[in-house]
Amino acid sequence: MRYWWVNQNQTYKQELGGGYLWSPKRNANGARNLFYESMREVAPGDLVFSFVDTRIAAIGIAESYCYESPKPEEFGDAGLNWNRIGWRIRVRFKSLTNLIRPKDNIDLLRPMLADRYAPLQPNGNGIQSVYLAGVSKGFSDALVALIGPDAFAVLANAIQADASMTVPNADLELWEHHIESEVERDISIPLTDREAIITARRGQGLFKQRVMAVESFCRITRVDNPAHLRASHCKPWRDSTNFERLDGENGLLLTPSIDHLFDRGFISFQDNGELIVSPVAHSPSLERMGVPTKETVNVGAFTPGQRRFLEYHRDAVLLRAAH
Repeated sequence: MRYWWVNQNQTYKQELGGGYLWSPKRNANGARNLFYESMREVAPGDLVFSFVDTRIAAIGIAESYCYESPKPEEFGDAGLNWNRIGWRIRVRFKSLTNLIRPKDNIDLLRPMLADRYAPLQPNGNGIQSVYLAGVSKGFSDALVALIGPDAFAVLANAIQADASMTVPNADLELWEHHIESEVERDISIPLTDREAIITARRGQGLFKQRVMAVESFCRITRVDNPAHLRASHCKPWRDSTNFERLDGENGLLLTPSIDHLFDRGFISFQDNGELIVSPVAHSPSLERMGVPTKETVNVGAFTPGQRRFLEYHRDAVLLRAAH
């Protein structure tokens, strides 16, 4: 279990009521934001403290890993400058009856604040620029003790609901269907191209043919029968241009379970072919899916075009760990 502090002043009601956290991927100017990147470090079973209007208003347990998702419609005018696509995590929240004010207890909490990236100033005031920040176990234990029975109950009932990493994400599926519909209605694209682009989302059709001109088997399982392989996008179909959706170098041939892990960011690859296993991934599940997690694995080098798309995958899809 890891411990997180989330500032939810603008979107508290929506996120608490919907059972989720959502953040943009980057700042409005395109720059990385450490407190949005933190979303990629959360794993099922992690504890989340919700800070609203100077108080801890709720406590929750993460029930999924981070995944791409459109900005929730219920946010309305909140975050007008936020990008349309961001990160989402399912969280089971419990509203608290004892709404503690950390500033009132800052003498107790201050020694446990991190030197960098803490969610509170030394005087106990919140930091507006922080969305999601990690906190230490000692800091979490102190908050739990101050909150009392409600917090103890959440900890007692904590369940790692998505530890298998196979639970589907309905909102992600709906979003991709929406993109498909936009492609279908775009009469500026020839009909045959529209069909190829839509089929490419499922790793089949023209895209798979083009990937097979570059790849001949699953680099993890070594399965080489095309009937059992899916052409998986390095830069996800949902994030790609129509040209990139059909580019054979934007693909790997993977068995369905490996495709799932790659698409969700539980695994990736270095340019030299070294397998990257996300530190937040559930290692026993990966082992059962045929992904070695206890040894260095090299699957072979990639083409220059593949390396370009894999860089995007590592940068924007791979789930991260604390630095």
